[in-house]
Amino acid sequence: MLLEDYDFTLPEELIAQAPTTLRDASRLMCLNRHSGVVEARQFTDILEYFVPGDVLVVNDTKVIPARLLGTKKTGGKVEVFLVRRQKNQEGYEDWLCLTRSSRSLKNGTVVHFASDFQAEVLEVVDAPYRRVRFSCADDFMDMLELFGHLPLPPYIKREDNREDRSRYQTVFAREKGAVAAPTAGLHFTEDVLRNLTAIGVEIVNLTLHVGLGTFLPIRVEDVRQHKMHAESYSISAKTAAAINVARREGRRIFALGTTSARALETAAEDGELKSGDGDSEIFIYPGYRFKIVDALVTNFHLPKSTLLMLVSAFAGRDFILSAYQRAVDERFRFFSYGDCMLIV
Repeated sequence: MLLEDYDFTLPEELIAQAPTTLRDASRLMCLNRHSGVVEARQFTDILEYFVPGDVLVVNDTKVIPARLLGTKKTGGKVEVFLVRRQKNQEGYEDWLCLTRSSRSLKNGTVVHFASDFQAEVLEVVDAPYRRVRFSCADDFMDMLELFGHLPLPPYIKREDNREDRSRYQTVFAREKGAVAAPTAGLHFTEDVLRNLTAIGVEIVNLTLHVGLGTFLPIRVEDVRQHKMHAESYSISAKTAAAINVARREGRRIFALGTTSARALETAAEDGELKSGDGDSEIFIYPGYRFKIVDALVTNFHLPKSTLLMLVSAFAGRDFILSAYQRAVDERFRFFSYGDCMLIV
C-alpha cells in the first residue's frame, strides 16, 4: 500500500510525443490473468481476443479545448485551464479553473481572450482551483473551439497542433466535457468497431468526463489516504440493461479504458449496474473486487499513478510490473499516444 510499490523506471524516449501514423497501427500487449501468459502483438490482432456475445463498453466523452490564453487590462498574460463546469445560474457560464500568470490574480480580475470573449476570475473554491465566470457573444463551446487549445498531457513536450484536434479524440467522441482523452479508445477505428460488431460483439456507450485529476500526482506515502477528484458520469438505461442482461447470461464485459471501468464500478450496486448521472470518486487499488468488469483495454500508465494502481488491482501488481518491464525492454510506446494493453 506504499506509493513506492508502484514505481518503475521508464526511459524518457519511450514516452510517445505524437500519435502513430494510423490509429490502429499501434502495438498491443495482451495479459491473461489466469494463465499468466503475456503476448506482444499488433493492435489489429485485438479482434482475436473477443468472442460472440462479449460486450465492449466505450466512453463517448469529447475533449474540449480547455486551455485559454488571454491578457489582463494591463497587458499581462494569463492562462486559464478549465477543469469542471459548475451548476450555473441562467446567463452565466462558471467553471472551476486553474489559472497561471506572472502575478497572483485578484478576485474580480478580467481576462480577455477576444473582443467578445472574456472571463472574470472569482474566489478560490478548493485550492488551487478558482471559480471563473465567462461571458461571450456566441455559444460558449463554439468560442472554445475558436480560441481554446487542446489540453495535451504535461508529459507531451510540445504545443498542440491541428492533427491533435482529431487524433486526441476517439472516433466515438460525442459528449463535450473532458479535459483529457480516454486514451485507450484512441486506437479504435470505425473499421475495427465494425469488425467487432460483425463477429457478434455488442458495443454500448457511457460518458465519463475525464478530469485533470488523472494527471495529478499522489502526495501521500500510504496510497489508501489518497482522495480522487470527482468526475461526472452518465449511464443510460439502455446501456445498463444491456450490461445486466449480458452478466446474467454469463457474457464478458470489456471496459474500454480505465475511465469506462471507473464509471461501471461506481454505478454497480447489489450485483447490478444502475443507470443515471453522478460523480465518480472511486479509487481502485489492489484489494478491490471488481463487480462489473471482466476484461480491460487500456494504455501503459505513469509510475506511481492511480491508473497503474487500478490495473494492478485488476491483474495483480507483480504481474503488471513484470509486463511493464517487458514493455520497456521491447520498446513499447507509453502513455496517452502510446501503445495498448489488453487484460483478459
